[in-house]
Amino acid sequence: MAELSVIVHGPNVQGHLTELLDSLAAHPLPDAEVIVAAVGDWARETAERHAPDVQVLPLPDGTGDAAARAAGAARAAGRWLHFVHAKDGLPAGAPRLVAERVAELPPEVDVLLLDHVRSTWRSTGMPSPDGSLLARAGRADVALDDCAPLLRLTPLLGTRVLRADFWKAHEQHLTTDDEPYAALAALLLADRVACLPHAAHEDRRLRPASLPPVTPEQRYRLVTRYESLLDLTRDRRAVHTVLYDVMVRDCLRTFARGGMPEEVAREFFRRASSAAVRRRPEGYRPPAGLEGVRRSLLQEGAYGKYRAFQAVNRTRRTARSAVRARKRQVGARLRDHHYRRALGRPVNPHLAVFSAYWNRGVACNPAAIAAKLAALAPQIHPVWVVSAENAALLPPGTDHVVPGTRRYWEVLATAKYLVNNVNFPNAVVKRPDAIHVQTHHGTPLKRMGLDQMAYPAAAQGLDFQALLERIDKWDFSVSANSHTTRMWERAYPSRYVSLDHGYPRNDVYYSAGAAEIRAIRDRLGIAPGRRAVLYAPTHRDYEAGWTPRLDLAALADRLGEETVLLVRGHYFYGGAASPLTNLRRTGRILDVSSYDPVEELCLAADALVTDYSSIMFDYANLDRPIVIHADDWETYRTTRGVYFDLMAEAPGPVARTQQELTEILATEAWRDEGAAKTRAAFRRRFCEYDDGRAAERVVRRVFLGQDEKDLPPVLPIEERTPAPTPQEATA
Repeated sequence: MAELSVIVHGPNVQGHLTELLDSLAAHPLPDAEVIVAAVGDWARETAERHAPDVQVLPLPDGTGDAAARAAGAARAAGRWLHFVHAKDGLPAGAPRLVAERVAELPPEVDVLLLDHVRSTWRSTGMPSPDGSLLARAGRADVALDDCAPLLRLTPLLGTRVLRADFWKAHEQHLTTDDEPYAALAALLLADRVACLPHAAHEDRRLRPASLPPVTPEQRYRLVTRYESLLDLTRDRRAVHTVLYDVMVRDCLRTFARGGMPEEVAREFFRRASSAAVRRRPEGYRPPAGLEGVRRSLLQEGAYGKYRAFQAVNRTRRTARSAVRARKRQVGARLRDHHYRRALGRPVNPHLAVFSAYWNRGVACNPAAIAAKLAALAPQIHPVWVVSAENAALLPPGTDHVVPGTRRYWEVLATAKYLVNNVNFPNAVVKRPDAIHVQTHHGTPLKRMGLDQMAYPAAAQGLDFQALLERIDKWDFSVSANSHTTRMWERAYPSRYVSLDHGYPRNDVYYSAGAAEIRAIRDRLGIAPGRRAVLYAPTHRDYEAGWTPRLDLAALADRLGEETVLLVRGHYFYGGAASPLTNLRRTGRILDVSSYDPVEELCLAADALVTDYSSIMFDYANLDRPIVIHADDWETYRTTRGVYFDLMAEAPGPVARTQQELTEILATEAWRDEGAAKTRAAFRRRFCEYDDGRAAERVVRRVFLGQDEKDLPPVLPIEERTPAPTPQEATA
C-alpha cells in the first residue's frame, strides 16, 4: 500500500494543471501515487500527457470539486490523502516532506496540518499568515480541544492531509463544494492532529474579477457554514469559543469588503447578527477597542449604526492620511470633500456623463450614443466632460463640466450612467447603482491592456494594477466584432458584459445620404469629380513625435491634379501636424488633423491609406478601397505586439515602399477585383456587428433596460447598404 495518495482534482483552470503535474513528475516518490480526477477534456488530455506518472480518472465537464475529490479518494490506495486542486501547486520537495511526516505519525492522528505559500496572477511564493501558529503548535500530535487556536489557520483543504480511514468515516461531512467548511470540519472531527510547519502547498489565488460573480446565496452561506460547524462543537467549550470568534471575525471582514448590493448587505448583516447572538458562548467577552465596538453593533443588529460607524472610521482614516501627507494640495482636499459629499446623495437616474478621448469633446462612440439617447430617452440629461481648452469648440447648448471643478465631481458622483471611450480617472468611485459603459475607440490590431506587459515600449510605465481597478468598474464593454470581444476579454479580464452590438460611431456609414456627403466635401473644398484619398497613419511607441513616413509632396505631384490628399495626423500628437505646414500645394494636400468628427473625413474620402490604425476597421464599413502602407511592419509588430498578421489579412493592397504605394494609387490596383475580394473578407470578419443600428441597440440595452432578444437584430452583411460613394453622391 502506498503511504501517500496525492489527489489532483478539478478542471484545468487557466492552464495551471500542467505546472502542477510537471512539478510532481520532477520529484517522483516511490511510496506515493498521483491520481488526477480530471474534470473535462482539457484536464484529461493534460493529465494523459504525463502518464504513466499519474493515474487519470476522467470526469465529465461540470463535475463539482467535492464529487471530483470523492472519485479520486475512491480510487486511491494510499494510507493518507492529500487533495490538491488543479489550479494550485506543490512547492519542490513538498510530497517528500509530507510522505516522510505521515510515515512517522501514530495511528490515532487523523489530520496533518501543513503550512503554505500564496501566489496570485502577479506574484508567487508569498508567505502565509499561518507559519507562526503552526510553529507554536510544534511537531507533537495534539487533540484540537488542547490547541483550539489551530482553528484560526487559513481554511484550505489542500493544507490538510487526511488519513484515508478518517476520510471514509466522515466522508458525508467532508464531501462538500464548500472547501472552507470541509477544511474546518476535518479539524473538528479529528481525534488528534499534527503539524508540519513547512510550506508544502501553494494556494494560487485566481483574480476574483475573472471568476463568476458571487451570488447572494453564496454570501449567506458563510453564516450557515459556521452555524453548521458550531453544531459539531457541542460540549467543547474552548473549541466552540474559538470557532465562534473566527465566525464573527470572518463575517465582519466579509461585510467590510463590500461589493454587496444594499439589500444583500442588509440581509447578510441580519443573518450574521442572529448567529452571533444565538451562538454566543456563555461568558464570552469581546475584544477591546474598535473591534469590540464592531462586534457589539453586530450583536445588536444595528445595521444603521454600523454603517455610520464605518463612515466615521473612513472619515477618521482619511483625516489621518491627510495629516501624514502634509504636502497634499488644498485643491485636492476640496475636491475630495465635495466628491465624498456628493457620493452621499442618491444616484440621479436621469443623469448621464459622457467623455471621449481624454475629455477632448463630443466625439466617437459616446457622441453617437448621446445622440441616439436624445431621440429614444430624452428624459435622461447628458453632461459632457470637456477640458477647458476644448470647451469653446463644443456644439452650442452642450451642457458640460471641466475636470477638477466642483460640478465635475458632483455629476461624476451622482450620475446613473457614465460613458467613456477611454477610462475615467482612478479617483472615480464605482457606485453599486451606477452603470459604467466602456465604448472603446477601435478594433484592436495592436496589443492592448494586460497584453502590453510583454512590450515595454508600448506600456511605457503603465500601472497595470491601476488599469485593472479601472476596468473592474465597467458594467458594459461595447464591441464591433467577435475578434474584438475575444481580445478585450483577455486584455481587460473582468466581469463586464460585452455588448456585441457594433460601434455606434459607425452607424453614420449606413445612414448618411448623398446630400450629407456633398456638404462635407464642400466644407473641405473638394471639387466634384476629384478623388479624395484620406491618409491616416497611427503613432509609433518607439518614436518621440510624428514624422510623416511618406514624401507627401512627391506623392501629390505623382497622383496629379485630380487627386486630393486629406492628411490626418494621430490625435496623440495634438496640434503637432507641423510637418504639413508647408505642404499645402494648391489645394491638393489638406491638413485635416484637427478636423472633427473623423467619420466625416471617411465619408468624404474615395479611398483610405493607412498603416496600422484602427480607422481601417471603421472605414471598411463603407466598402470603399483601403490601401495599407507598411514600411516598418516588422519593427512595429516586434515593439508594439499585434493580435494578427495584417500582411496576411489586409483589407486591400499592401505597399512596403512609397514607390509601391504610388503605383497602386496611380493604377487601378487600389480598386480592382483583387482589392475588392480581400476587402470583402476583411469586412466579414471585422464589420460583423456594424449595420447602422449599433447606437440604438446600446441605448435600448443599457438606458432602457431592454432584453437582448428585444433589440434590433444585426443585419447580415450582404443585406446592408453603406452610404453612397462620393462619386455616387455627386453624380
